[in-house]
Amino acid sequence: MHSRRHFIRHSAMAATALALAKPALGFSISHPLRPDPQEEIIGHGEFRYKVDKNWAKISVNSNPLSNCHEMVQDSKGRLIMLGDDTHNNILIFDKSGKLLDYWGTAFPGGHGLTISREGGEDFLLLTDCGWYQNRAGDWNPQAGQVVKTTLDGKLLFSIGHPRTIGIYSDEEPFMPTETAVAPNGDIYVADGYGSDYIIQYNHRGQYIHHFGGHHNQDPDHNLHNAHGVAVDLRDKNRPVLICTSREENCFKIFTLDGRFLRRVDLPGMYVCRAVPDGDHIYAGICWSKDASGKMLDDNSGFVTILDRDNRVVSNPGGAAPLYRDGVLQQTLRAANPVFQHGHDVCVDEDKNLYVCQWNAAHTAPVKLVRV
Repeated sequence: MHSRRHFIRHSAMAATALALAKPALGFSISHPLRPDPQEEIIGHGEFRYKVDKNWAKISVNSNPLSNCHEMVQDSKGRLIMLGDDTHNNILIFDKSGKLLDYWGTAFPGGHGLTISREGGEDFLLLTDCGWYQNRAGDWNPQAGQVVKTTLDGKLLFSIGHPRTIGIYSDEEPFMPTETAVAPNGDIYVADGYGSDYIIQYNHRGQYIHHFGGHHNQDPDHNLHNAHGVAVDLRDKNRPVLICTSREENCFKIFTLDGRFLRRVDLPGMYVCRAVPDGDHIYAGICWSKDASGKMLDDNSGFVTILDRDNRVVSNPGGAAPLYRDGVLQQTLRAANPVFQHGHDVCVDEDKNLYVCQWNAAHTAPVKLVRV
């Protein structure tokens, strides 16, 4: 329940911000004491980037955006974004930012987006978390769902409330936030705004197993705001699941059958899903808090990048990572904010990043060009 209260509290703040914000018009206002954001270089070490906030060539009038939640790249190199505006839940771009296609009117809580490749064909798993905004801008809850579709939106099957197959009680909410797909096709659903379980299904959406939740004897096995789940194949002989426990500011690592292995602490970071790419893990940071536990302002988001050993090597938009005696110290955003609520990161083949943001005044994803 704590994670749900946390989300509702910040959603109320977001509703106020959205009511006051105007859609971006494709230009930036310079500040005499700050660099032009379009010329700004952010990041640390080998992971430094030029910021391009005008990458997406769309009109907010023709293709309205509320919140940009997640983005994936298909086998043709197209960038597919999921948002929660039911005029066009899905927007499809090329890497230059040209809009190629759009569809989707049935996902007011559009939140999680995963791509799977089966038999040489790409498919999407869309997660509607259940939280939606009414016309007054108020957030309201309803049961969430996961659907599998083709790239052009043809529905293949859906995964509904686990109560219907007897694995949830009537009192346990189902408000999923994310999915991941294993090499054998098994689907893992993170119930991050509901009951915080990770639920495993086979490739047809048939239930296998679930773990996590709040009531394990070992607290490391519990999840608190299980916002993301990802399959980590960096060690191909030992694939694992990276599960987000956002209220605890960490990732928790499990075997594919749900056995807890270890945790990766990210002090102060309200981290979203892990995005494995090569030897590294990328993730959006939606909020951060200081060492006293105080939540920082709405511009406190950034991106974090971890190496093969799960050590943070760069924080684009945030302060440089600092370790003392092998322990990562509290990480804050950079002095000059770049992002608002970094929610997801997509990595293309040139190692450029596309950062989706929540509650960011209806703006499109930001492109970070690797330098």
